[in-house]
Amino acid sequence: MTAFAQTNPITDICFLVEDVEKASAFYVDRLGFKPRRRAPGFADFKGAGITLALWEIGHIAEHTGISGRRASPGVHKACAAIELPSPDHVDAAYAQLKKVGVIFLAEPQEYSWNARCCYFADPDDNLWELYAWSDGGPIGDIDPDE
Repeated sequence: MTAFAQTNPITDICFLVEDVEKASAFYVDRLGFKPRRRAPGFADFKGAGITLALWEIGHIAEHTGISGRRASPGVHKACAAIELPSPDHVDAAYAQLKKVGVIFLAEPQEYSWNARCCYFADPDDNLWELYAWSDGGPIGDIDPDE
């Protein structure tokens, strides 16, 4: 087994989007990401602990040779998660983001994996989860010492 993931933290997440301008507006205006770089078909932003990049599907396909196939609307292509300190923080974040126009799939609720969660999607249907562990913490830990 390689130790790659244990020695190289995830520093960026990149969502493939149809329209970088539309997606950028969502991430800046609704979620508060700070613009960092801009190039044709590409933008990236600073957030707490991570860089979020947006790359237009057609642009990345043209320049790298990866597939430019698009998923149907409503089909989620990725999920990014933000762990919050407590279930109350999930409720507060839900209220704050809903107030600025973020559309959630449902109100925060308790799930069987012992977490309070809520979900929303960006304009390209990339899914976001806000979650916090409920009393007793996560279940199913493989190595409880880590």
